[in-house]
Amino acid sequence: MSSKYYKQKSLAGIDVANITIAELKALVGQLLAQKIHGICFSPYIEGQGPGTPIGAAQIRERLQIIQPHVNWVRTFSCSEGNELIPQIAKELGLKTLVGVWLDGDRETNEKELQNGIQVAQAGHADLLAVGNEVMLRGEMPDEELIAYMNRAKTSAPNVQVGYVDAYFLFEDYPRVAEACDVIFANCYPYWEGYPAEHSLVYMKEMYRRAIHVAQGKKVIISETGWPNVGTPERAAVPSFLNAIRYFINAYQWAEEENIDIFYFSSFDEVWKIAHEGDVGAYWGLWDKDGNMKYV
Repeated sequence: MSSKYYKQKSLAGIDVANITIAELKALVGQLLAQKIHGICFSPYIEGQGPGTPIGAAQIRERLQIIQPHVNWVRTFSCSEGNELIPQIAKELGLKTLVGVWLDGDRETNEKELQNGIQVAQAGHADLLAVGNEVMLRGEMPDEELIAYMNRAKTSAPNVQVGYVDAYFLFEDYPRVAEACDVIFANCYPYWEGYPAEHSLVYMKEMYRRAIHVAQGKKVIISETGWPNVGTPERAAVPSFLNAIRYFINAYQWAEEENIDIFYFSSFDEVWKIAHEGDVGAYWGLWDKDGNMKYV
């Protein structure tokens, strides 16, 4: 690895298209050594996925892999053991964006919301995300989503509450944006089929649109990433080189503009193939066994 790149404190001005793979890996090492802002975290190992009850020991083991390299973790659910993640993360010195999963199952929604409120009331949530891509999946009207958010805000008044969805849906549902204390915007040039060489420019435009609809509220990029293996999404091609360059570009921009990004995701997860095709299993900064992929 080139010590020139590894020792450099700032990423400003580095053109990732014109340096070697060894230098790219060194830059990833630098970013992770300095700690990135945040990462999307699920504790599942091979053979597991949503529906699998998860215990505290496994959660702690998986969190300890990423803990030296991040400041925040984002969770997706407050049931099936996932509600244990925030307290364990806090014990490891991490801040938490706690996710309450909502979908078309109102009974499960109620359990998720109550657990999320309890986590927040216990002081284990720095931010609370009530719902994740509910509008994108078309699973409930905006009035119902806002009602869930308002219940969380009433029950946990000391925690900022927001909602996670694709950046453009906050334009389509302005009442949801208005109900948020903070906007959690998912920004994926990959899923919109943009070629890797133009992906950062497009992500900046996604963020700008979210900023516009937020009307002065803080906007956090709650998900972005690039897979390293799988079938292309139109002009967006999964590859090691595209994935590592995207990661560095994203955090170079975040450093320059003081933007909070939760990278997607911590580990490769095979269960996602059923929902996203072959590419679904290869979004992690670590592989399914907990090995760093880009350093």
